[in-house]
Amino acid sequence: MKQIKISITALFVLLFIPLIANGQTDVVPVRPSPARLVNDFTGFLTPAEQQRLERKLDKFDDSTSIQIAVVIVKSLEGYDVSDMGTRILQKWGVGHKEKNNGIVVLIKPKTNDEKGKIAISTGYGAESLVTDALSKRIIEQEIFPSFSNGQYYQGLDKATNTLYSLLRGEFSPSQYMAKGKAHKGSRFPVTIIIFLVIIVISFFSRRSSNGTRQFSSGGGTPFWMMGGGNSSGSYGNFSSGDGGFGGFGGGTGGGGGASGSW
Repeated sequence: MKQIKISITALFVLLFIPLIANGQTDVVPVRPSPARLVNDFTGFLTPAEQQRLERKLDKFDDSTSIQIAVVIVKSLEGYDVSDMGTRILQKWGVGHKEKNNGIVVLIKPKTNDEKGKIAISTGYGAESLVTDALSKRIIEQEIFPSFSNGQYYQGLDKATNTLYSLLRGEFSPSQYMAKGKAHKGSRFPVTIIIFLVIIVISFFSRRSSNGTRQFSSGGGTPFWMMGGGNSSGSYGNFSSGDGGFGGFGGGTGGGGGASGSW
């Protein structure tokens, strides 16, 4: 009789282990259908910002086959933000299966009771270019300054632009890391130089009214301020593409990336 009770208990445990495991994986948000690259489950971004970012990410995926998914959730369900980011990357299959080049940018917004949290999780094929240290630097240098001022779209726009440039090989991880250090160490001198340039240009612009050589154009605006750059920080023309994301390709990753809180 005792052996029968033990067997029934063992059978009960075996039957419920899969159910417990399934319950743990269910904390990962259900992938929307049709699939999207920008998945805001909280209203963190405005509809217009979501659409703009979606177009940029979609166009980059279409031209390079590199997928970057932005996921914004209300709760991490008790999980570490990096762990949840990796789970989403794996379960959703972000990135193409042959290259495993997907990246998930996961955000849990700040509330009255909790800090905001963010993680960049990389697929196996992206880890060599988007290293853990570099992911941390992107969070600290591109995202947090904007997020701290409530400029959430701008922070994500800058971060994805940097990720694109790295993955396209426009600069190496070491060059980006060095750029960050140089920027921190030279901010004051650069400000002085810009100030002096403005004074010089203003001086020659005033002289131009007496018939001297013109240093400005367009109603007195200095020529160096008339450039065609995109002041919003958008990467190339990715913000003007049409929709039509074709879905994730089955990529996977093993926990690479970094996280932080604000």
